[in-house]
This record gives sequence, C-alpha cells and structure tokens, in this order.
Amino acid sequence: MRKLLLAFANRADLSIIANWIEKNTSVIDLGCGDGELLDYLINKKNVNGIGIDIDKEKMLIALKKGIPVVEYDMNNLFPFLRNNTFDYVILSQTLQQLKKPDKVIDEIMRIGKYAILSFPNFGHYKIRLNLLFSGRMPKSKALPYEWYDTPNIHLLTYLDFKEYCRKKGYRIARTIFISNNKVKKFMLFPNFFSEACVVMIEKNNIIK
Repeated sequence: MRKLLLAFANRADLSIIANWIEKNTSVIDLGCGDGELLDYLINKKNVNGIGIDIDKEKMLIALKKGIPVVEYDMNNLFPFLRNNTFDYVILSQTLQQLKKPDKVIDEIMRIGKYAILSFPNFGHYKIRLNLLFSGRMPKSKALPYEWYDTPNIHLLTYLDFKEYCRKKGYRIARTIFISNNKVKKFMLFPNFFSEACVVMIEKNNIIK
C-alpha cells in the first residue's frame, strides 16, 4: 500500500482504488481527468481500461499518455452500454458534482459488476463547526471552494450514502476512510471524523 501512496501522494483515494482493482479486469473511469489512475492500472495491473471526461485539456494529457479517453457528459447516462460491460466502474471525487447523482449511480450499477466511489464527507466535524460558528458556507481541504464557484452541487455525508445504498438494495462491500490525506482502515464515528470516504458497492444479487 505504501508504494501506491507514493504514486498518488496528493490523492489517497486513488491509492485505495488502485489497490482494490484486480489484475486483468475491465475498468471504466468516469471523470478520469488526466488519466493518472488509468495509466497505473493499465501498465501495472494489465487492465482493459477506458476513461470518460469533459475537460478537454485534461483529456489531451491522458491521450498523450496513450490512455483511451472519450469525451462525454456522464449526466446523460449510458444508454449505449450493455449491462455488466465492465468489472469495475470508478467514480472518484465526482459524485457530488453530478446533476442527478442517484441516476448516475443506478447506471453505474447497471453497467458494472462493482462500483468504486470516493467523495468528500460533508459530515466532518470541522465543517459542522465552521458552519455553526462562522455562519458561512464551510470550506476544508476536501471542499476548498467559495459558494459561488464550487463545482459541488450535491454535498453528502457518509451516513447519507449508507442510507441511499440501503434503500436501493446495494451492498457496501468495502469502505476506507481518509483523514488528512491518510488512509484509515478503521475509524470510530466515521461520519464525524472522516474527511472523505472510498466505498466499493455491488448488487445484492451478484453472482460470485
């Protein structure tokens, strides 16, 4: 795990995701950015990987690395993809930026056997205290934006996500929490102390 943390020093969630992906599998990275994660997975784990993004500058960087990337707005969902097309669908630090995150999660669970998501936890105690005492929209390392320029439009907490999965019948197979960009495999009161979460979810009726 240490080697992965060095490879993704500024993004602990990427090191966790890279560690969870098995070798010789198929992966689609939604919101892949410059392809850093896919570059690692393709070259080190021999995955059959593809990325989707709408940022042309970042896509160009990924393409220069030889990473297959498609320009597409995932808010339009994926009617052109069949059920269980991929072993893993990755959505890292993007869920809170989607127009209809619940619809996208449903699509992710349709097109993939497993989904791996990471997102900032708006229930973190510093955010709560910031809002309580300042009376202004809180900021943190995970949420550094001003209210008027933030890309985050659907903020959520870890408990919100757990409840959503329970209602939808999705099973949370694995969870790791992040605090100060450090991996926490176990944490008391994670909704209060974790700054971000990484979760792997699957359909309850998945065939092992």
